Amino acid sequence: MVELFDVIAAFEWGPWLRLGIGVVIAVAATLLLIVLVSQVARVTARKRDWPKALASGARHPFRFLIGATFLWIAITVTLPEPNWREGVNHFFLVATIALGAWLASRLITFFITLGMSRYRAFGPASILARKMQTQLAIVHRLAVVAVTIIAAASILLTFPGVQAIGTSLFASAGILSVVAGLAAQSTLANVFAGIQLAFSGAIRVDDVVIAEKEWGNIEEITLTYVVVRIWDDRRLVLPSTYFTTTPFENWTRSSTELFGSVELDLDWRVSPAAMRTQLAVILAATESWDGRASVLQVTEAIGGMIRVRILVTAADAGQLFDLRCFVREEMVEWVHTHDPAGMPRSRVQLVEEVARVQNTPTDAEHTDQGGMFTGTPEAEERASAFTQAIPIIWPEPEPESALATPARKDLRHD
Repeated sequence: MVELFDVIAAFEWGPWLRLGIGVVIAVAATLLLIVLVSQVARVTARKRDWPKALASGARHPFRFLIGATFLWIAITVTLPEPNWREGVNHFFLVATIALGAWLASRLITFFITLGMSRYRAFGPASILARKMQTQLAIVHRLAVVAVTIIAAASILLTFPGVQAIGTSLFASAGILSVVAGLAAQSTLANVFAGIQLAFSGAIRVDDVVIAEKEWGNIEEITLTYVVVRIWDDRRLVLPSTYFTTTPFENWTRSSTELFGSVELDLDWRVSPAAMRTQLAVILAATESWDGRASVLQVTEAIGGMIRVRILVTAADAGQLFDLRCFVREEMVEWVHTHDPAGMPRSRVQLVEEVARVQNTPTDAEHTDQGGMFTGTPEAEERASAFTQAIPIIWPEPEPESALATPARKDLRHD
């Protein structure tokens, strides 16, 4: 025990105490700066909303970066062991790069979100808003990926061994680029296709499309794939190259307004004029119709039914679907209630029954009463003689000698 106290007494506390004081000062300066920035953000947030979003997104990386920077300075200045200084500097350099990349990605997210909030996907400018949201989303992903790659490369280049490898890699960049391009051909194709989709305007977020015979909305556009939210809440995930190489339908490419048709097969006795009047009443009772067009036409009249087509318009695809269902239901109900003669029917004509009702002779009765073969038993007998099967009697073949002799006689006679 005495020896332990002697060692403690002989230990020089001056350099290590200076290091501790430096660390405390760095922590205190960090806390002071954090409090000042928080107060400024709180005062600014009273007048505007964006400081709250900035503080919630960048709070943690900013605090860690400030603390790491102050600690790096304090430890570098007060470190008592010069041999440790290189390792400590390298550690804080790596930490600072990583924290700086974290803060940069959060700032990029904040500014992109702030820009997207300026464009609302509602109203007359909804197409422009969805276009800008799509492009900003792609830019956001590209920027975050670029910051991550730069930060990772910067951290790797801080190691001396990796610096030598990096020099050799840059020397053979041509060969490596060819190999990487061949190995990642499909991946790079999807990446470039995603960038093309974002800036060409072929599809935008919330566009209504039909892809792979499925109707849905564009939910997400990434660098490599596109997510389509189908009407029944399923998700169809397609590669970005699908929308650059395969034909598809975009119902909201230039406008969200659409035409839709309702077709009914009805009987010939229905009244198109009455249906047209009822259509006006039906459309006046719903808010899904935008008032641009209302047409009722008979497009076919073949066989035992006619085809009535109703053409209506709506502001978007969702309202158009509801409007078509509503018009179809109301028209069916109206035909069933007010014009039952127009309900489709299948007719079968019985010839015997029709002849009896109309007092006209049937085909069996259309006979010649005064003819040769009707009217008397003798005539019936004559008819049976003419209509029964006539037997055919073949003659017996004659002997060969009998056939040959007359031939020779004829020859001699000639």
